[in-house]
Amino acid sequence: MSRTHQTPLDDPDDPEAAAAGLYDPDPVSEENLWFLPGEVADELDLLPPGPRAERRPLFDPAEWGAAQDRLSADLAELTLLFGALDERLRAGPPERTAGWRHRLALLEVADLGWWTGERIGIERLALWVGLRLGAVGADAQALARAGWAVRRLSGGPGPEAGGWEAGLTAFLGRSAPTGEEAVETVSDLAEIMAGAGGLHPVTRAAMLFHAWRMLGQGGATDVEAAAMAARHAATMARGGGALFLPLALTGPTALRAAGAVPDRLSRWIAGATQAVLAALLHLDRIRDWQARAETATRDLSGRTPARLIEALTAWPMLSAPMAEELTGASRAAAQRNLDTLAARGLIREVTGQGRYRVWAAME
Repeated sequence: MSRTHQTPLDDPDDPEAAAAGLYDPDPVSEENLWFLPGEVADELDLLPPGPRAERRPLFDPAEWGAAQDRLSADLAELTLLFGALDERLRAGPPERTAGWRHRLALLEVADLGWWTGERIGIERLALWVGLRLGAVGADAQALARAGWAVRRLSGGPGPEAGGWEAGLTAFLGRSAPTGEEAVETVSDLAEIMAGAGGLHPVTRAAMLFHAWRMLGQGGATDVEAAAMAARHAATMARGGGALFLPLALTGPTALRAAGAVPDRLSRWIAGATQAVLAALLHLDRIRDWQARAETATRDLSGRTPARLIEALTAWPMLSAPMAEELTGASRAAAQRNLDTLAARGLIREVTGQGRYRVWAAME
């Protein structure tokens, strides 16, 4: 009896076997391939043994709420002072209160520049906002950011208008960074703020300020954070008066980011309280000056003196070209009336030079 050998080709139903030859080795299961890496666990724990911190959101509304509860007395004092500021701005004539709001916005942004290190003088800021002049040199971008902040603090919807994501995008406008990363950053900030709805507007504003500084990138971030927070904090007002919560009029206390949440919120409330008090005192002085100036110029003919007084109420510093633009008078008429107001002790020239002079009210 002859012995025969059956090859894999004898099984036409097995394609893998059909490709194997007579002397090919048997297939080896992948389980026996010791040199291949094994399956990696979904949650590979490589941390050393020991106590571990509890995972929690970076900006936890519960943590900010607990700090708010401990600072309730300070928060109530700030709310009361801001209510007085809002009432002061809401009770006056619309054209006059608009000038007061604009003046406070210019002063606030100029003081913010000392915190950011850009240090743009109030006279340069006023010249840029009023006439779009002076943006030359290395600080042109800083001046543009400052002008953006003045516009946002003195008018328009706040960062929460229409929902956080839409409101933040509209508020930042062309000053915001562009690209897919910027869109994700705004979405992240909107998600953080959406979870803080149960907090006081002042506390939410503090969260907004610190979160945007952490999420954002670039030199514009600090100014944007302060402007957004100041506008959102003012949602505690009745409307029609104060548009923003002053933060920097007495220094950068509210804007310091060191320490835990209770420390940050405590400095935020303390700094804002001092800034609101400074704003109230400043409005008292400029209101008294305006009444004194109107009384002292009743004998002057024409509309230029009254318009100059209104302009000097709204602008902390005023140059001759700005006076010409704001009053609609000729350069000679504006200059003549400025000299008259200075001679009557109502305004003073602050540069001490013969050309490019700037005037301010003698409050």
